[in-house]
Amino acid sequence: MIIQPKIRGFICTTAHPTGCSEHVKEQISYVQQQPSINGPKKVLILGASTGFGLASRITAAFGSGAATIGVFFERPADNGRTASAGWYNTAALEDAAREAGLYAKSINGDAFSDEIKRNTIDLIKSELGQVDMVIYSLASPRRTDPRTGETYTSVLKPIGNDYTSITVDTNAGVVSEVSLTAASQEEQEQTVKVMGGEDWRMWLEELKAAGVLAEGVTTVAYSYIGPVMTHSIYREGTIGRAKDHLEKTAHELQDYLEDMNGRAYVSVNKALVTQASSAIPVVPLYISLLFSVMKEKGIHEGCIEQMYRMFADRLYSGADVATDEKGRIRVDDLEMREDVQQEVAKLWDKVNSDNLADISDIEGYRKDFLKLFGFGIAGVDYEAEVEAVIDLK
Repeated sequence: MIIQPKIRGFICTTAHPTGCSEHVKEQISYVQQQPSINGPKKVLILGASTGFGLASRITAAFGSGAATIGVFFERPADNGRTASAGWYNTAALEDAAREAGLYAKSINGDAFSDEIKRNTIDLIKSELGQVDMVIYSLASPRRTDPRTGETYTSVLKPIGNDYTSITVDTNAGVVSEVSLTAASQEEQEQTVKVMGGEDWRMWLEELKAAGVLAEGVTTVAYSYIGPVMTHSIYREGTIGRAKDHLEKTAHELQDYLEDMNGRAYVSVNKALVTQASSAIPVVPLYISLLFSVMKEKGIHEGCIEQMYRMFADRLYSGADVATDEKGRIRVDDLEMREDVQQEVAKLWDKVNSDNLADISDIEGYRKDFLKLFGFGIAGVDYEAEVEAVIDLK
């Protein structure tokens, strides 16, 4: 079939297998061009198919020579529909790993469930023995607690007061006001249940009890802080409440893993175009302005540059891991530089629909968004027939 992008709101409902494959190869190539990392050798990635999770898997495999197991919830091609981008990404990664002589296997299913936890533990036991790194990069709008059967749904809302700011329709290039009502107490609690650290802790408890965590294991989950202009919807909103819980969980896991010399961290990453971030009001406009400033300064990074730097310069540099006063790894350091934020703030105060194309990198945002789904990749013929059904080995 000939596959073209079909965009509905902040989601592209199609994905291109060749384009996704080329995008994965680009990221692998970047890592292979960097110095090798004296890092982990057997890595479990929870949420391994897109964004930071995929970049983490690529960095572990091709930067550190690690065997990897990826867990995710993706859709295969079916009834004339393409597979999801994460499905095609994983197929490409597994092919590349095999060619490089690296172990890479995947489990597709609900990572919040007991069944997938059991299946993952069985696979580790039978084929790797133990893992020396666990990356937690799950992003989901809902979660069913396996112990109670209750399903929770997350919301993107401010806390305390209703909130009005500006946002951008990235397709139309229109800047407009957006108003959001404050979250109820129940909505706050449900968001923490979905996006906080409860499931991360469940995974580590199950893995430790099963004896599949190696001595000195490292586990890391991902967070974001961002600038003042996004705080009401992000860091001081319902998501921020969940991230606070995630960070608290990291400290608890540090204590929990102490008897095996383990380490638990939250890494605060840069604002980037991902399937998760594109759903958050206000954030795409901020990202478009941020990209223009960081590219002009020559300090822009994508997911793969971020994750390589986290592995090579933070977690596995051979020195003590540099953290902030709350024990968090900061690879958002370039984004949060004072000169960068001052320039973004100036642009924020004057951006509108008329000057958006001139003062922001809205075009770069759109390109990055399409790349998530395998579109807009140089050298790919999007008019050619392509096989949409690809099996994961």
